[in-house]
Amino acid sequence: MTEPLTGMRIIEMATALQGPAAGGYLAEMGADVIRVETPGGDGSRYGRGVNNTNPPGTAGTQFASTSRGKRSISIDAKSEAGLEVIHRLLETADAFISNYREAALERLGLGYEACRERNPGLVYALANGFGPHGPKATRPMTDIAAQARGGLMSMIGEADGAPMRAGVTVADLAGAMQLALATVTALLARERHGVGQKVNISAYGAQIWLQSWELNHAGLTGQTLERDGAHHPNVPGMEAIYETKDGGWMAISFAKTEPAWQALCEFGGIPNAATDERWNSVQKRVGMSTDPEIARSIRPVLAAAFRSRTTAEWEAFFDSQPQIIANRVFSHADVLSDPQARANGYITDVELPPIGTIPFVGPLIHFSETPPSVKGPPPELDQHAEEILRELGYSWDEITSITESSRTAMRERFEALGLDPPY
Repeated sequence: MTEPLTGMRIIEMATALQGPAAGGYLAEMGADVIRVETPGGDGSRYGRGVNNTNPPGTAGTQFASTSRGKRSISIDAKSEAGLEVIHRLLETADAFISNYREAALERLGLGYEACRERNPGLVYALANGFGPHGPKATRPMTDIAAQARGGLMSMIGEADGAPMRAGVTVADLAGAMQLALATVTALLARERHGVGQKVNISAYGAQIWLQSWELNHAGLTGQTLERDGAHHPNVPGMEAIYETKDGGWMAISFAKTEPAWQALCEFGGIPNAATDERWNSVQKRVGMSTDPEIARSIRPVLAAAFRSRTTAEWEAFFDSQPQIIANRVFSHADVLSDPQARANGYITDVELPPIGTIPFVGPLIHFSETPPSVKGPPPELDQHAEEILRELGYSWDEITSITESSRTAMRERFEALGLDPPY
């Protein structure tokens, strides 16, 4: 079946998370994504993380998350033959994506001008840490550094405590989303206007974009918002995370109608709050039409109400109240087994050798006419080398020479690390 990006070929030379996650999205949408790896393979193949007791040889969780549905070829880009393979691949490609530093790509002979000379219509999409210009343009980046410089970290944590990082790789993955969006936007521009081009995004810029409202508010008012723990710094009313009687947590935004608000107050044992003139409208309870301090005064009242009932009792109550926007705070285990996630295909089953069937994040976008499919396991290192080289017109003798050279370099790198090479 035709998928949204069926017929598109993407060459990916990327490492870790930001670049590969963008390529993973494009592969999920049906593009032929060829992951060009170094002879040793990308380091994310081998990163096990914590609590990982899966058998040796199982793909690292980061690699498995970003590389399902891709094809792998291991190439020494520093060799003349290896560089020629990559150039031939680029001649067949719609887009090239990378999060290598641009100077490193230039040194390899894979800068934009060299690639455009071979393929004028190529979309050349780069992600870096801090953007293509400015004093930090060439500095390396990790997720924590982007969260820090982008200002996101300053908004996480208790008001009187230290700043905290988000507990997920939000900088890298926001950058990956921007890289995927930039790539498909440039591909559309090529279709409409007939031009290939270079596009740049950064994890730092993605953090700024994620905070557009809050940053623009600070710019407009001249006052910087301050972190406020379980509350949004620009929403002074009832919206928050509250602890329940048995130590669970419920997140609530607001009650959309007065009957719903009155039902919440009755259930939580705070009936007087239902008619208190300080909070007797949605606007007042949200904090849109009253003094911020008055709006904040509702919080301890609600905190006491939530502590009066168990998590299960509150969850059942909110299930019966469609006019109240609230939800139990889910753990990752909850999300993986959530029937709502399953119903939409957000969590699906994937075969991952040698483990078997496991729950995995699936395609998040629904298309009525060109639906994406759930892709299989991530590729073994260099799994598709012969297949890809044949497609490029290499003879069997040339393929043997190229693959043996690559695998010799691969064996040397693995042995230097004290590891058993895959070949």
